[in-house]
Amino acid sequence: MLLLYMPPMAKIFNRQMVLVLAVILILISQSEQKESSKTRTLLRIRLQLSYPDILSSWNSSIDFCNTEPTSQVTLVCYQERITQLHIIGSKGTPLLPRNFSMDSFVKALVKLPDLKVVTLVSLGLWGPLPGKLSRLVSLEILNMSSNSLYGTIPRELSSVTGLQTLILDDNMFSGPLPEWLGSFPILTVLNLRKNLFNGTLTESFNRLENLRVLALSHNHFYGEVPDLSSLTNLQELDIEDNAFGPRFPRLGNKLVRLVLGKNRFRSGIPSELSSFYQLEWLDLSFNRFVGPFPPSLLSLPSITYLNIADNKLSGMLFENTSCNAELGFADLSSNLLSGHLPSCLSNSKNHVSLYAQNCLATGNENQHPPSFCHNEALAVGILPHKKKSETSKVALAMAITGGIIGGIVVIGLVFMLLRRSNSDKMIKKPTTRLIAEKASTVYSSKLHTDARYMLQTMNTGALGLPAYRTFSLEELEDATNNFDTTAFMGEGSQGQMYRGRLKDGTFVAIRCLKMKKNHSTQSLMHHVELISKLRYRHLVSALGHCFECYLDDSSVSRIFLIFEYVPNGTLRSWITGGHDKHSLTWAQRISAAIGIAKGIQFLHTGIVPGVYSNHLKITDILMDRNLVAKISSYNLPLLAETEDKVDRGTSAPPKDPSTSTRVRYDDESDVYDFGVILLEMILGRPSKSRKQLQILRKQLEAIIATDDVTRRLVADPAVRTSFSDQSLKTMMEICVRCLVKNPAERPSVDDVLWNLQFAAQVQDAWKVDSESSEGSPGSPFEPPHLRVAFR
Repeated sequence: MLLLYMPPMAKIFNRQMVLVLAVILILISQSEQKESSKTRTLLRIRLQLSYPDILSSWNSSIDFCNTEPTSQVTLVCYQERITQLHIIGSKGTPLLPRNFSMDSFVKALVKLPDLKVVTLVSLGLWGPLPGKLSRLVSLEILNMSSNSLYGTIPRELSSVTGLQTLILDDNMFSGPLPEWLGSFPILTVLNLRKNLFNGTLTESFNRLENLRVLALSHNHFYGEVPDLSSLTNLQELDIEDNAFGPRFPRLGNKLVRLVLGKNRFRSGIPSELSSFYQLEWLDLSFNRFVGPFPPSLLSLPSITYLNIADNKLSGMLFENTSCNAELGFADLSSNLLSGHLPSCLSNSKNHVSLYAQNCLATGNENQHPPSFCHNEALAVGILPHKKKSETSKVALAMAITGGIIGGIVVIGLVFMLLRRSNSDKMIKKPTTRLIAEKASTVYSSKLHTDARYMLQTMNTGALGLPAYRTFSLEELEDATNNFDTTAFMGEGSQGQMYRGRLKDGTFVAIRCLKMKKNHSTQSLMHHVELISKLRYRHLVSALGHCFECYLDDSSVSRIFLIFEYVPNGTLRSWITGGHDKHSLTWAQRISAAIGIAKGIQFLHTGIVPGVYSNHLKITDILMDRNLVAKISSYNLPLLAETEDKVDRGTSAPPKDPSTSTRVRYDDESDVYDFGVILLEMILGRPSKSRKQLQILRKQLEAIIATDDVTRRLVADPAVRTSFSDQSLKTMMEICVRCLVKNPAERPSVDDVLWNLQFAAQVQDAWKVDSESSEGSPGSPFEPPHLRVAFR
């Protein structure tokens, strides 16, 4: 029998070989799994894009990392990991189908975690950009231009600190640019052209020290451009077709391309611009720049394109003015230039030179006479710039302004004194006097304190509310569970109302308005500017807005107005006992009336332009948690434009009978409506018709002259034993005066407020006295019959 003998070293060698083979097999298996995962992800992306023709070669059998790049599709790999993905569709690619989900698409995309460069251009992508895109932590370049993405740039993207280029041109992003955009440490290119961004630019852009390109043209930005002189690497600034201005921005002198056209600049061109030796492209057209045109711009060493058309630039040009030989285009037309056209512009066949609508001596028919430019220059106040006299000019301007303001204040005080004096003469009853004349010291000091508080409140506005801002549609959908029926609050002539809850827990009321297609975003911004000012303690204040646009032409299809949510129901429900049969006390009713009057006063005088003819109803007055009255419906032009007719319902209070024939008394129509509300607060029941309203007014007018017992019997039984007769009588007089048919005979809002304050004072005094005495409430102490007189 033959026995085989294997030495120990051979056994060890065989074991090592087995281990090596096992490791190789495991690596091959893992590689195949990665390859399979990569293939599945790319095919998933192709599916999400609805199998476009440019990806027709993609299938499960090809080696994606070794495919030939084309002008439309390129994949770049490093160690078998995809690091770059470029997919560029044809211009005008239609939107992806309605079942497309941007969220699902990005979920597939982030399964390629090693991506550093992502280019997805003209693919018909639509929807908000999901924040989960930030999972591509290695991302350096992101280009998703020429799609239909909307909403805001997700904040989560700020965590991708290695981002160097962000290009989102030609989409439908909206809202202000977020502050955190200035937090990218190495961002070099920021392109956001042709979107719906609005608001002002923050100073956070100063922190982008590596920024080379900032392109924000064709949006809806406005206000001053922040100081960008610290951005020493900035080479291109393109902010064309916005509403920036009025001052020329402060910039670094390394700019190569500067485009400020179609804005609202109306300052002079700074002399520093002549030292921008790298500047090749300068476009200042279609603004209102004034002052002298620096001819040195024609000879900048790098200039090839110069456009200053449609401004108010003045100055004398000379034939021997030199130009840069590379200047291929110069448009000086529609300014106030005089003298002679430089020969370097008129003689060169290689240059395009436009200079019509000036006052140049060229023999050209398209020039104005020299007197025209001289007169126009004077009309816009063009003066030579002298630094030495700058301080004195400012001081002189401040002195003149101060004098004018002081004069206005003095005239206003004299007018008010004369008005009060005249109102005394119009008093019919000899016992009626101004509070300041006869009232006790306690009443006077407290009344002046309340008046001062009222003015302070008007100046400070609705303190405690978050800043007015633009909301994204995604935020509103989250707040209302995609506008679920459970969030629906009702629909009227001014749109649908929804109740929503923001991510921070704040409840809001959202009004949705459908817009006609002729409303552009730019035209709606004027309305939004007015709405943003409606922030006051006694108004349901505006918190922001959101535009939803048509996908075909970017015109606004719907606008959402976001207001604070007032949870405690309408004033009517607190008068008729609808809140668990609880009704406002008399003092609370006076306080609510004062709040409504202050709200009307703010609408008339607290904002410019004032808001009049608000058609106020008692159901438009909401009560907050502290029972502070807030006006919820006012006459916004934007809302009026969406109405076909005003639907007030069958139970609405009667409209001012003279509203349709009155033009000069818009403010008094609100006073009339206030009188209708006050009548219900006094009687505890609504008036159902115009005829009944006038009957009640006449009855109230007759009752005022009777005794206190009769007046008490007319009042709402819920408060019949809890008021001072003098405060009730004053409230009745205010109500009767407000409901006078002739608008000229009604009191002003200021007069109404003073009388309401007086009613509150005597009610407070009655309450203190009744609590301190042992007498019954039916026979309280009554202060002297003194109150503010109506005009």
